[in-house]
Amino acid sequence: MTPDDGCISCGMPMRTAQEHAAGDPDKPYCVHCGSESGELKSYDEVLGGFAGFLRRTQGLHEDAARQTAADILATRPAWSAR
Repeated sequence: MTPDDGCISCGMPMRTAQEHAAGDPDKPYCVHCGSESGELKSYDEVLGGFAGFLRRTQGLHEDAARQTAADILATRPAWSAR
């Protein structure tokens, strides 16, 4: 995996340490998918946050945002075995 692959949970590019969970560049997931202590959040927490992001930025309705988020998360290494 290269830095260009982004967060293993959601795909967000992580170009600075602050964009990694807990500000730790060794964490393979982003600040949005990681807890304050640097652990990966639960699938439901990540799904809800990602769906909210899609509603705010893309104007999607709740059901469409959740389905789109779930479809994207299913392609990411952190959730592909889910």
